[in-house]
Amino acid sequence: MPLSLPPGIVLYFCRHGETQANVEKRFQGPGTDTPLTAKGREQARTLARLLRRDWPDPASLSFVSSPLPRAQITMEIVLAALRLPIAAFSTDARLQEIDLGIWDGLTGEEARALDPALFDRRVHDKWNVHVPGGENYADVAQRAESWIGSLRVSTFAVSHGAFTRILRGLFAGMDWQQMSSLDEEQGVLFRARENCVTRLEA
Repeated sequence: MPLSLPPGIVLYFCRHGETQANVEKRFQGPGTDTPLTAKGREQARTLARLLRRDWPDPASLSFVSSPLPRAQITMEIVLAALRLPIAAFSTDARLQEIDLGIWDGLTGEEARALDPALFDRRVHDKWNVHVPGGENYADVAQRAESWIGSLRVSTFAVSHGAFTRILRGLFAGMDWQQMSSLDEEQGVLFRARENCVTRLEA
């Protein structure tokens, strides 16, 4: 059954702005953080414009971010662009990016070189296969479902690429392969009502 929000609650969620690791195509989980690029900062300001266009009174929302610096900095830029206090948000560890354990900070080629058989197993079963020291899609889905179940007010959230793909997939009732095939665009905002997700972009 697809994940659903309680009636009357609206959720806006997005990925953080582009980082240097994104440019270098490196896995970037909770163990690795690199600065937002100039493009990433502009993407954060775009998120603020998209939010204000769709929800004219942003101050009435609750704001929550992954605790990872790239997400918090994105949130601060969004709040500044909305002319709200930049500290007016909470953090929730359930919004963190998927933990890819020993692959954190590596490129796909570098990760595969460590253990080609493991890399290929994960490619064919991201729902169940763990990277040593890390998580699988099922772990992230459990976090996402727990967080959604705790929402009581309309909210704007900043998270990460894999997390937002999995969350979108849960709302749509997708299997993991469909979740994995979703894009991870930055500077794009998603609005969820019950189990309907709408993409908002410039």
